Amino acid sequence: MLRVGIIGLGFMGRMHYRCWTALEDVQVVALCDANRNIIEDSKQAGGNIEGASDAFDFDAVSLYHDVDEMLQKEDLDAISIALPTHLHMQTTVKALEAGCHVLCEKPMALNVDECNTMIAAAKETGKTLQIGQCIRFWPEYAYAKEVVESGRYGSCQAARFTRLSSPPGWSAEGWLLDTARSGGMVIDLHIHDTDFVHYLFGMPQVVRSFGVRDQGGGFGHVVTHYGYEDDKVVSAEGGWLMMASFGFEMSFHIALEKATLVYDCTQSPAFRVCPADGEAFAPDLRAGDGYSAEIEHFAKVIQGEDLAPVASLEQCRDSVKIVNAEIESADKKSAISLK
Repeated sequence: MLRVGIIGLGFMGRMHYRCWTALEDVQVVALCDANRNIIEDSKQAGGNIEGASDAFDFDAVSLYHDVDEMLQKEDLDAISIALPTHLHMQTTVKALEAGCHVLCEKPMALNVDECNTMIAAAKETGKTLQIGQCIRFWPEYAYAKEVVESGRYGSCQAARFTRLSSPPGWSAEGWLLDTARSGGMVIDLHIHDTDFVHYLFGMPQVVRSFGVRDQGGGFGHVVTHYGYEDDKVVSAEGGWLMMASFGFEMSFHIALEKATLVYDCTQSPAFRVCPADGEAFAPDLRAGDGYSAEIEHFAKVIQGEDLAPVASLEQCRDSVKIVNAEIESADKKSAISLK
């Protein structure tokens, strides 16, 4: 039986709780949040993806408001870290050094140096560290990865990814809108698609970004072109400047030589394969979402199954490097080389 603790009980902490408690041979035994009113506040809705549980069984767990106290008092096998991004590095290192395997929410950290510190701590302690780049596990995106990698519809000629929402006003004390704590929209939201571009095609040679700033001073909307040697056209657009009535959109179009892959979470069917020969069809996909899949993968790894990492620590670090280059590009209004 895996004994699990969760640190941070906002939208993502609730999502992790839902995913962990759905697994067999797992018990969430400890929850930690600095908010002294967390029992009542955890009932508040938030987030841009449905599924975050508001049904914490606080009677079945030990509740803490201090990470150090929880690590000292609890015998934990694994910890989910769902804290503001600026706390990822220090909390991850503490948990690893306390002997716990760690699933840390994305983005890995605010910058490459912090990511390298986390990687070093994982190597030194011998514990598993996984970063929650959930889109790599999302059924439609995982299917697209398999199709592109297999080459059965030919090579990719062009790809476009989109992720748009209203401002994330649900975050405690507005931390997501505070660039110092979250890194802003590019590092918190847009990184999903940057990371998937990285996953599909490898490290781009250059990025060229255009952006407009939000009220917090960071870029609230950005469009990026990722340059590769073979000249395929790859872009991603992300933003949280939409009105509340807009809702949320994540989508992609991938143009292959012999098919087009189309996904739009606002449509039904959401995902279609449009082959050169024959009618468009909705393929069979894995049930569930990327959150449940990534946590199931992490649980299997720390229970001893020999699974290849879907998102290596080095890849997660390099995705942070890419989005920071995008911010620099939008700021300087020039292309930034990643060679």
